Amino acid sequence: MNFKKKAWKLASLAIGTMLMGSMLAGCGDQAASSDEIVIGSNFELTGNQANYGNACNEGLKLAIKEANDAGGINGKKIKLVEADTKSEAAESVNSATKLISDDKVKVIVGPAVTANVIAESQVATDNKVPVIAPAATNPDVTVENGTVKPFIFRSCFIDPQQGTVMATFAAKDLNAKTAVMYIDSSSDYSKSLGKVFKETFEAAGGKVVMEEAFLAKDQDFKAALTKLKTANADVMFVPAYYEEVGKIVKQARELGITATILGTDGWDDPKVIDIAGADALNNTYFSTHYFEQDEEAKPFIEAYKKEYNKNPNVFAALGYDAGKMLIDALKRAGADDPEALRKAIEGIKDLQVGTAKVTVDKNHNPIKGAVILETRNGERMMKTKIAPEQ
Repeated sequence: MNFKKKAWKLASLAIGTMLMGSMLAGCGDQAASSDEIVIGSNFELTGNQANYGNACNEGLKLAIKEANDAGGINGKKIKLVEADTKSEAAESVNSATKLISDDKVKVIVGPAVTANVIAESQVATDNKVPVIAPAATNPDVTVENGTVKPFIFRSCFIDPQQGTVMATFAAKDLNAKTAVMYIDSSSDYSKSLGKVFKETFEAAGGKVVMEEAFLAKDQDFKAALTKLKTANADVMFVPAYYEEVGKIVKQARELGITATILGTDGWDDPKVIDIAGADALNNTYFSTHYFEQDEEAKPFIEAYKKEYNKNPNVFAALGYDAGKMLIDALKRAGADDPEALRKAIEGIKDLQVGTAKVTVDKNHNPIKGAVILETRNGERMMKTKIAPEQ
């Protein structure tokens, strides 16, 4: 009998303690939510894509810091919860799930790489949490089988825009009549760019006379380049990432290929010059998202250099753009409700971000311009600026 009473007292005390703890926890959560807006960043912070993810994350954090320093969003400070995809699609899903279920984020920025964003998009959509992808250029990120994904957005232009820009530049600015293409057959990015370049170039009166393919991580490209050399084309289009690009350009020049070599934003890394050599990159051009000497980008560049004591790369710029889009949407939504945020992101119009003014189109892509950079004696310079198509 005494044991039962003691047991009952202990049980009552435990229940009371649990109830009190729940009440306190509830008050704590309410207090936290009353003066903070919790958002998540889900980037490739480790692994073989970490240079992209970390740069995007730095740009995002700078945009958030600026907003918080200016008083936050309607008096609330933005709290950033960071997650690591480890450069893996499966882990992108796991980290997004944790951000949503455990950290209660209202919106996610990232990942950087297309495959990781596509992997994440289903769990984000199922939970009605908006995503802004800074650097994923594949059209499938925001549109699947002709249907727009309602909660997925991006802050970069898409692959077809780059392919069109470079094909038009080749035909009109360089007066090229013939082209060859060297495509990374293991990359959807490279294949989709090659398809658009060929269609646009031939529609403009040119002719793609030969195509060859390689695989990511290949080291020796000379056999395929020797074949491409026989075509004696005016231009060679190489839509690929900087590691392979540097080696391809270097080996092409060693084989005596003097044709103009064209590329896309995968070239946009200073390591290309280290790998290829300054002389080999003469007479090459590539499209990208902005140029650091563009007056429109200078405020962002100066702020980034002050914060991190280094120059930003294109991924940092796109992460910053994504942050500015999010902050604008938060202000106009008037709350961190995901549905209100989704509508606010859809309604972005003529917003000045770090690299340009952007308007979000019906496919959740930003309408923004591109630049074509020329490399001459190891230095990059802007050849032309392409206005966005409205």
